[in-house]
Amino acid sequence: MTFPALPGRDLTARELADLANDLASQPELWTHHVAFCADGRHYVSLHRDDHVDVWLLCWTADSDTGWHDHDGSAGAVRVCSGALTESNPRIGGAHVRVLVPAGTSFAFGPDHIHRLTGAAAQSVSIHAYSPPLERMGQYTIDDGGVMRRVPMGYTEELRQAGGAPEPDATLAASDPVTV
Repeated sequence: MTFPALPGRDLTARELADLANDLASQPELWTHHVAFCADGRHYVSLHRDDHVDVWLLCWTADSDTGWHDHDGSAGAVRVCSGALTESNPRIGGAHVRVLVPAGTSFAFGPDHIHRLTGAAAQSVSIHAYSPPLERMGQYTIDDGGVMRRVPMGYTEELRQAGGAPEPDATLAASDPVTV
């Protein structure tokens, strides 16, 4: 897949959301990659160049990335079908959880730590990153509340790490921010 309209530079989080939203409106470019696995997420690289990295992810209700960051990359996620839950860690309080339904997108900077889980039997999302992912950080939180970061390559699948607590059941009262 090629993206001839890309500007040949790193994109802002807002531009990444626009890209993910635009791709979501063109399912003929990616629906042939949709597949679901019982063991985790199915993911396919749709595009990668010197400035942008785009992925299609397919989720089940059991899919869980665990806590992670995207190292130095900004990102955006567009939920194409189903729903995801985005959780953000809150030290000393309930984690922030937001249900992200189909047709919704959100964007974030490189300082963002989150966890995504499937919130429907089957969900599909498009993820865009800039600069392209090279590394990510996978986090564990032990029983005493100590958080540790484990660096990993961008092609390794994120999964809930052993010892990490489940996201809190409290849902944020507001709708997700759409950009």
